[in-house]
Amino acid sequence: MKTERMRWMGVLVLFVIVAISYVDRINIAVLIIDPAFLAHMGMARGDRASQGLLATAFMVGYGLSAVVLTPFFFELLGVRKSLVAGLCTWGVVTWLTPQLQNYDALLASRALLGLAEGPLFSLAGAFVKASFASHENGKPNAIVNMGTGVGLGLGFPLVSHALGAYDWETSFHLIGALNLVVGVPLVLLFLHMPPGPASPRGSMGNALGRVRQNVLGALQTRHLLLVTVLTSAFLGFLWGSSNWLPAYLKEVRGFSLREMGWMASLPQYTMVLAVFLGGALIDRLERRQVPLIFVGGSLGVGLCILLAILAPTRELAALGLIAANFFWGLQSPAIPSTAQHYSAPGHTASAFGVVNGVGSLVAGFMPALMGLLIGGQGAGPQSAAEVASGFTLGFSTLIGTQVLVLLCGAWLWRCGRASAH
Repeated sequence: MKTERMRWMGVLVLFVIVAISYVDRINIAVLIIDPAFLAHMGMARGDRASQGLLATAFMVGYGLSAVVLTPFFFELLGVRKSLVAGLCTWGVVTWLTPQLQNYDALLASRALLGLAEGPLFSLAGAFVKASFASHENGKPNAIVNMGTGVGLGLGFPLVSHALGAYDWETSFHLIGALNLVVGVPLVLLFLHMPPGPASPRGSMGNALGRVRQNVLGALQTRHLLLVTVLTSAFLGFLWGSSNWLPAYLKEVRGFSLREMGWMASLPQYTMVLAVFLGGALIDRLERRQVPLIFVGGSLGVGLCILLAILAPTRELAALGLIAANFFWGLQSPAIPSTAQHYSAPGHTASAFGVVNGVGSLVAGFMPALMGLLIGGQGAGPQSAAEVASGFTLGFSTLIGTQVLVLLCGAWLWRCGRASAH
């Protein structure tokens, strides 16, 4: 009974850690609408390219770390120590960010934060795999992944409140304290790896061997390139929309700072609900029909973003954005399910780690690309019409990601039908 309670306590701890990590990630997305923050870091309000590059720097560090650094963390430190080291790094980097005096230093800090957060989901997966049998790991994996939507949902209003009630420095200090005061004690007190082969062996040679295993395992995955392209486009929507959503709601749709925080969080809570529904849908479909979730979901996302762009009222635009995240969430469980289905026996974890890492790395360029398009001609003053036009162009790229997801999903469905016959 004690073992049963402790393994579920570990799952809940991982849920909280994932949620905290996503608050870290979207902090900048809210702060780029604050003139005091922009002035301190040497960014012009209209310099959308530089603003978007901050999110891209994080995701580049995150993607590289997820692929390359994860096995070293796991082999040399183990899950618990790696999580504690990561939380300490996140907390210190975030707490000290207000001390930075220029844009280049801020850019470097976001890349460092990405490097530190990269191994998180692989470490969480290692805990779930070691603590739960294969026939009972669906629920713990779902709970851990819920932290994504909950973190985004809480992060937008939390940072907006700190910005409105205090100042931008307070938002960094608050998030840094969450990592150090909440995250670290939770891991030390309630997350314990069961004894077994999942424990680290502490050898640099083993760590190097696991890097090689990751690469070789991924190369044995059927439709590897197709799944990776699909994952990149799928994640591109998440990072593009979440990083520019606050600015869009405030500067184009006219929501106040307080309204913007809550409006930006509603799509994330809708996404959490859709993740559960998507998982249930997968269980009811034949395996070869699962790629149709990508086809239908991407079509729904694209149409809802188009509605949000063209909507004559801000309420209808917000409804379109909420619905878009619902259709995106429906597709979310199909990503690991597809990777598991096509990966070679014994290489599921390594294949998905590489696919997810590469997908995150590619998707990380979406905020910068959108920033270039939103910024238009440069960092100078823009009229309201020019700002709206720039955001329309930038958000149109999100529709492009879903076209790519639809095509990849349709191709996977076609391949499944051919295999069945």
